[in-house]
Amino acid sequence: MTSASGLLISAAGAGLILVALRDVFHTLWHPVGRGSLSALVMSGVWRCRRRSGGQGRLAVAAGPAALVVVIAVWTSLVVAGGALVYAPHMPEDFSFAPGLAPSRREPLLDGLYLSLVTVATLGFGDIVPAEGWLRIAAPLQGLLGFALLTAAVSWVGQVYPALTRRRALALRLVAIRRSLESGRPTDTTFTAVLLENLAAEVIRVRVDLSLRAETYYFHDGDGGPTMAALSSYAADLALAGQRSGAADVRTSATMLATALEEFASVLEERFLKTSGGPMEVFAAYAHDHGLTPVRA
Repeated sequence: MTSASGLLISAAGAGLILVALRDVFHTLWHPVGRGSLSALVMSGVWRCRRRSGGQGRLAVAAGPAALVVVIAVWTSLVVAGGALVYAPHMPEDFSFAPGLAPSRREPLLDGLYLSLVTVATLGFGDIVPAEGWLRIAAPLQGLLGFALLTAAVSWVGQVYPALTRRRALALRLVAIRRSLESGRPTDTTFTAVLLENLAAEVIRVRVDLSLRAETYYFHDGDGGPTMAALSSYAADLALAGQRSGAADVRTSATMLATALEEFASVLEERFLKTSGGPMEVFAAYAHDHGLTPVRA
């Protein structure tokens, strides 16, 4: 292989690594929290779950499975990119351990092997770069492998607290629904405080969804209360409160309605595309999770 063509292939490999790094950054650390590649992969896993009619445990596993697939895609891109960087320069620019005859080696296979070993930070040392720039590239790829492991652990640590907050809000809405025998809030100061606190919790869930869009693909539990089903009920509470005769209840209900509208706008813009109002968005949210909306 000529030097020019080899450098082009190596450049293509470096490009694959940069694609993975860009997606990791946009998914984990960008303010909008949504990498284009990870979003495509996760929505693809979600659609496969829906087309297969997955419910119950299969539906609950869709979110964690999507996380695993995205991490596997990132790792595969870094490994494949490293293999393309190394392979054109095999065996001339590498030193081989005794017993490995360079003349009988397969460049692409050896490049893939070296890339895997480097990303995994195993460092067997049986194939070692001898060319100057390759001696820099291999340790850098090892650092990327360690960074990917750290990023994966960090990602899981960011996702599950957001799911806990969403689950807690769903449980609170269930408790409120069971406590309101008449089906509508009363004209009391307690009701105003209750609706205001609900608004604050909805805002937190909306912020979580904006920053951690992947949480959309997680179910809140197998058979338990979920925000996908109870968002419509929260909207009904806000509407009933806005009709109250007490000014403080109406104010708090308007705060809750505004928070729910913002929550619905995130769902609409990023996932559902219903071109409808909040109630239509919440109904589509429940349907997309295989649920029936809960109403007051």
